[in-house]
Amino acid sequence: MKRSHQLTLIAGLCALGATASFSAIAQTDGYPQRPIKFVVPFPAGGGTDAMTRLLSHKLTVDNGWNFVVENKPGAGGNVALDQTAKSPADGLTMVMAQTDNVVLNPLLYKKLTYDPIKDLRAVALVAAGPAVLVVNTDSPFKTLEDINKAALANPGKLTFASPGTGTISHVISEAWQKSAGVQFSHVPYRGMAQALPDLLGGRVDMYMGSVPTLISQIQAGKVRAIAVTTSERSEMIPSVPTYNESGVKGVELASVWGVMVPSKTPDAIVNKLNAAINKAISDPETKKKILDSGAQLVSGSPADMEKRYTHDRNVLAPIVKSSSMSMD
Repeated sequence: MKRSHQLTLIAGLCALGATASFSAIAQTDGYPQRPIKFVVPFPAGGGTDAMTRLLSHKLTVDNGWNFVVENKPGAGGNVALDQTAKSPADGLTMVMAQTDNVVLNPLLYKKLTYDPIKDLRAVALVAAGPAVLVVNTDSPFKTLEDINKAALANPGKLTFASPGTGTISHVISEAWQKSAGVQFSHVPYRGMAQALPDLLGGRVDMYMGSVPTLISQIQAGKVRAIAVTTSERSEMIPSVPTYNESGVKGVELASVWGVMVPSKTPDAIVNKLNAAINKAISDPETKKKILDSGAQLVSGSPADMEKRYTHDRNVLAPIVKSSSMSMD
C-alpha cells in the first residue's frame, strides 16, 4: 500500500473514531434536556412508589435533574411497562420495574402488547424485597415444620393467602408445596390491606407478602413471621429463619426492583443513568432508608440486572408451567 493511501486510511479511521466519540458525548451533553418521566407500575403509596420517589429525589439532589413520577397501575404492571417500551428512546422515560411484571407477566399472560426482553433495556438494580410468611399471633403454628405437618395430615385444608393470583408470593407458595409435598388452598387478595383483617380474624391461616409491606405489622406484634424466602435472613427481622434453614429447599426468591428504559436508548445515556443510580443508592442516608423499609440493597451494571432477571425467569418458568397458572 502506498504511503499516501496509508495516511488517507489512518485519517479516515481517526475521523470515524472522533465521530463516534462526539456522538456518544452529544447523547449525554446537556442530558436531560427536559424533566424525566419516571413511571411506577402500581398506585401511589405502595412500596414501589416509595422506592421510586426516594430514588428520583436523590437523583435530583445529586444531579439537578427534574423528574415527573407517574403512577400507571393496571394489568399487573403491564400498562406501565407497555407505555415505557413504546416511548421515545431518549432517556426521558424510565420505569421502576420489578420481578412480578418483568419476569412473571411474560410467563403468565397469554398475550402481551410488549416484550420485556426485546422492548425494554436494563439500566440499574436498586433493591430486593424478600417475601415473608406470616400467621396470626394466636395461630398454633410457630415454625414452617408445624405448617408442613398440619398440611400433610389434612391436604388442602390450610388456606394460603397472597396479594393475588400470579404474584411472586403465589408462585413461591407453589414452589413450597412442590418441594415439601404439601397442598394448600390458595386465597388471592388485592393486597395486604384486604387480607390482613381475614388473617387477624382467623379466616385464613397464613399470608405471604414482601418484608417492606409487612414489617410494621410484624414489629407491632400483630402477626408472627415464620420464614423469609431469600437465601439469607432479612436484616430487619434477623430472628426469622429462611425456608432453607427450615428444611424446605428450592424457595430462594425475592422481588427485585430495577430501572428500565426503551430498548433503543443509547449506551451513553444508559451508562450515565447507571452510574448516577449506583451513586444515589450508595449514599448512607438513602441506603438506610431502603434498609429501614425492609428491602435489601442491590446494585451493579445493566448486565448484572439482565443476569438477575434471566436467572429468576429460569427458576420461575418451570414452577408456573407445572402449576398451570395463567392470566387472561
